[in-house]
Amino acid sequence: MDTSVLDVRGFLREKRDGRTHRPEDIHALVAGYLGGAIPDYQVSAWLMAAFIHGLDEAETDALTLALIRSGRSFDWSDLQRPSADKHSTGGVGDKISLILAPLVAACGVMVPMVSGRGLGHTGGTLDKLESIPGFRTQLTPEALRAQLASLGVAMVGQGPDLAPADGLLYALRDVTSTVEQESFIVSSIVSKKIAEGASAIVYDVKCGNGAFMKERNTASRLARRLVGATRAQGRNAAALITDMSQPLGRAVGNALEVRETVEVLNGRGPDDVRTLTLELAALMLSLSGAEPAPEAMGRARRALESGSAWEKFLAMVEAQGGDVRSVQRADGLPRAPVTVEVRAPRAGRLAAVDTFGLGELVVAMGGGRAAKEDVIDPRVGMIVRRRLGEAVERGEPLAELHLAAEDEAFVARAVACFSIEDREVAPPELVIENFG
Repeated sequence: MDTSVLDVRGFLREKRDGRTHRPEDIHALVAGYLGGAIPDYQVSAWLMAAFIHGLDEAETDALTLALIRSGRSFDWSDLQRPSADKHSTGGVGDKISLILAPLVAACGVMVPMVSGRGLGHTGGTLDKLESIPGFRTQLTPEALRAQLASLGVAMVGQGPDLAPADGLLYALRDVTSTVEQESFIVSSIVSKKIAEGASAIVYDVKCGNGAFMKERNTASRLARRLVGATRAQGRNAAALITDMSQPLGRAVGNALEVRETVEVLNGRGPDDVRTLTLELAALMLSLSGAEPAPEAMGRARRALESGSAWEKFLAMVEAQGGDVRSVQRADGLPRAPVTVEVRAPRAGRLAAVDTFGLGELVVAMGGGRAAKEDVIDPRVGMIVRRRLGEAVERGEPLAELHLAAEDEAFVARAVACFSIEDREVAPPELVIENFG
């Protein structure tokens, strides 16, 4: 689009005064910024004005499409297979993608999953995969296509040509304190998922003290907007709002979460991880048209229980350069040299978990990033031993820390994240709401 037709100062005044943009003007702004014709300071001014006054659904859809058109969009239709993907808004212990992608592929649905790295208190799928020795998270477009054609699944990082304007805008949002604006979040997430070429997308919107969306009403609004924006681009979409008032599963930390992934793929592992994986898989199968909704859950469960999902996971690891033996052996993945138990200071029932605090603790231990340039230690993390509502005796283990070195301060921080009280506590519902 010719950005010379955009009166940038008039465009800025428009949103400064709370008025609505024309879609073509939003496209011109994004194209002009990407091409260098519109400087950072003017785009920064627009970000702040839009943060304050908001963008309506039409403006959000226009911004999403502009981000998609800023780079390459993949089309896998010639591979003649239904396709689907999933996006999570981020949680502590959320290793679902590692199980879900090969599971859905084992059911005949292609999964071109583009994932991210951890930043802040939540872990990243790419970091977890890279705790498998040799695993490559960057593939050329040609290699990606070949792997999808042969295996039906790939898990990779975002390439520089996938919605590049989103990367530029995100960096500017970060330094202008405009990251949290809902329309910006929606357009950023949806643009990348559409550009990667999936025909159906399922969103897992986390809600609770360990999530970015702490309250149900904000999580519900985001889920609705993600689904609406995705459908506006001609793709099928659904969303689940799921609990993040405690870690998902038992393992938190990169290599530990891969171990738990292996357990679930082999018929073991925590019930909540297995349940949520199957719920999301069933949605992906039905939305992609691979299986009618009433039969989708049974199909997913059979693929998990038969071992075909595990076989698909091993094939993906091998295809992307990973050491298959490292996930087949109990001692194959990196292990921390020090393990320390976190013991209950009193008897009672586990009434609350500071899930955000546990995530921050793992980052402090070296298992995550406080800044993008930080190097992750894949060995460190924790195993959570108690769930909300469970009874606990004084001195019983609440968690087990996996550390690079002895440090009593980490143990004290962990103890402070568990609240034990003398009352009955109902365990939370895993799936809070479904936007199908």
